[in-house]
Amino acid sequence: MRSCIEDDAPDVMTSPLHHVFITGGTGYLGRELIPQLLVRNHPVRALVRPASEGKLPKGCEPILGDALRQETFVNQIAPADTFIQLVGVQHPSPAKAAQFQAVDLPAGMAGLRAAVEAGIRHFIYLSVAQPAPIMKAYIEVRSNCEAAIRAAGLNATILRPWYVLGPGHRWPYVLLPLYKVMEALPPTRDGARRLGLVTLRQMVDSLIGAVENPVEGIRTMEVPQIRTASQRL
Repeated sequence: MRSCIEDDAPDVMTSPLHHVFITGGTGYLGRELIPQLLVRNHPVRALVRPASEGKLPKGCEPILGDALRQETFVNQIAPADTFIQLVGVQHPSPAKAAQFQAVDLPAGMAGLRAAVEAGIRHFIYLSVAQPAPIMKAYIEVRSNCEAAIRAAGLNATILRPWYVLGPGHRWPYVLLPLYKVMEALPPTRDGARRLGLVTLRQMVDSLIGAVENPVEGIRTMEVPQIRTASQRL
């Protein structure tokens, strides 16, 4: 399936090996992603807070710093060519609007500035599906970071999941029959697909695919593209 490509369909380049720098490596996605990158022979450096080095998988190089302050890690990004920005508030909800402003926004901007200063060739950003009838504050922060990425002129992949199913995140499975009905009806089809559920495995495969297939320009992966990521590896 064709990815959602912006900016006049930028060319996709494939490379067998990428040095990866990741923020949020000890989180829900990062813990699953890093071992898979290492298995595929991509060297990984992960930004962690002091005393959190032990949470990283074996073989991942820890970089001590603060994800909200690029000066604490920018000089340790090299030799990475790929930057993956995963930092964010856990279990987002409408009640966490202040936390999105205090964590997600400054972390996204700090990561972007650091990537530009370090000469990163490909920036990968975890955003959120949009538009949506809820989570306005969360979407606003992620949209602001997306706009900053475009303004920075970096080659970038932006992933837009809505809800990621996996360990500790299983309750939305009860909604799957409703999603099937909504996807079958023309008035609700587009929204149901845009705000559909994806699995943790699909997200990890999407991130791996983005690492191994960098773009020139901006690539945005919506829920339908994330769901088919395993087929492209």
